Amino acid sequence: MPEGDTVWNTARVLHRALAGARITSSDFRVPQLATTDLTGWTVRESASRGKHLLLRLSAPDETPWTLHSHLRMDGAWRAYAPGERWNGRPAYLIRVVLRSPGAVAVGYHLHEMALVPTAEEDRLVGHLGPDLLGPDWDAAEAVRRLGDHPEQTIGEALLDQRNLAGVGNLYKCEVLFLRGVSPWTPVDAVPDLPGMVTLAQRLLAANRGRWTQSSTGSLHRGQTSYVYGRRAQPCRRCGTAIRKEELGERVTYWCPVCQPERPGPPAPG
Repeated sequence: MPEGDTVWNTARVLHRALAGARITSSDFRVPQLATTDLTGWTVRESASRGKHLLLRLSAPDETPWTLHSHLRMDGAWRAYAPGERWNGRPAYLIRVVLRSPGAVAVGYHLHEMALVPTAEEDRLVGHLGPDLLGPDWDAAEAVRRLGDHPEQTIGEALLDQRNLAGVGNLYKCEVLFLRGVSPWTPVDAVPDLPGMVTLAQRLLAANRGRWTQSSTGSLHRGQTSYVYGRRAQPCRRCGTAIRKEELGERVTYWCPVCQPERPGPPAPG
């Protein structure tokens, strides 16, 4: 599943392939953009905002526009050389094709696609919290936003992109394990929110620029995570079997010994 670092990497791939190039043809295969033609437009840059990808363009009259897409669970962009076989995904999943003299960018199974004036990007991403890999990263603001929902479980709060943008299920599980916090702990019972937020940012930053995500420091197959994807396998710290359960709309992995449940604060009165 794409997380903030994966989207950052994807944006970099597209930037290298297209930045500064003039689009020679475009093919949109989504109803809302089916008649859009970007021929003659110039790609200014490719950027990410949390899990959102922003391809910034200039129209022939130099008006700045942004092509927005969200990868969600299964979306992807691939860049190919002209004439190279497209082998990223089945053809029926293609949502957009952008051709330039030096590269072809193909978007597979993209979601929430929109073309908006760059000045209006906030309509699409303005609700997001600080981006863990962005120039606007603000740990104190992320902590403040998490604290605005004290009764929410920390597992759900970390996935809420309005609090901090970029954490997905993998990093949620790994950060909570490393901090020794149960996913079901209420936010206001978490001992050190600033420490947790700082660790999340460090993990994503450490994996930026590579496609293999690791929280253990190892890039070897089967050794990249402490708990994520390791149901019933022994905890790397204590040997207890890792558990997997649903939390909200997502599954979560945790060690019941290393991450004991903590009671919430007593009810007032």
